[in-house]
Amino acid sequence: MQQHSISVQRTAHFSTYGELSEQTRYVILACHGYGQLAKHFIRKFDILDQKDTFVIAPEGLSRFYWGGLSGDVVASWMTKEDRLEEIADYCAFLDTLYAKYLVQLPKETKIILFGFSQGVATIMRWAIHSLPKCDGFVCWAGMIPEDIDYTPHLDYFQNKKLHVFYGDNDPLITAEHLPFLRKVIEDSQLPNIVEHNYSGKHSVERSVLKDWFEEHIR
Repeated sequence: MQQHSISVQRTAHFSTYGELSEQTRYVILACHGYGQLAKHFIRKFDILDQKDTFVIAPEGLSRFYWGGLSGDVVASWMTKEDRLEEIADYCAFLDTLYAKYLVQLPKETKIILFGFSQGVATIMRWAIHSLPKCDGFVCWAGMIPEDIDYTPHLDYFQNKKLHVFYGDNDPLITAEHLPFLRKVIEDSQLPNIVEHNYSGKHSVERSVLKDWFEEHIR
């Protein structure tokens, strides 16, 4: 018995918040976590002013039922099965989505690449793969991939802050896990790391997001 694979054309999904216009000054490309859908995840960002902020939330290419054979439909970015092909597929999706909007942006628009939970690894793998033009990163309640050699691309990360968020009541990122996560970041030699600790669980806290945006981006 042999395993085979072929490339096929398929439909990818994404959600947006706000209206892209000449008044747009900030664009956030936000990748959701494991077991979420873009149309639900993007609601976290409706606390931001849509007059000058546009949010794009791509959705993981693999959908499944959260409850087994029924229940809520959710999505994932990848699994360990054929992982390199799944990474290549979502990188191609993000390349296409990014290119669609990049040509429409006003010249001075700031672009932030945002990942939550599983979306952190997604956004960082894509960044290393394609080196998209951007002004900063947000890694919220997730870990940057430890199997990537970042050193050949350290120049790309210069002048780009990487904001790392940890909740004090996150059941997945506990006090015992933090030293390991911080060591991965230290070993990566990525510059301009800014750590944020917030009161909350494994979720994007809307008030924390708004305060960070007003203080560090606007």
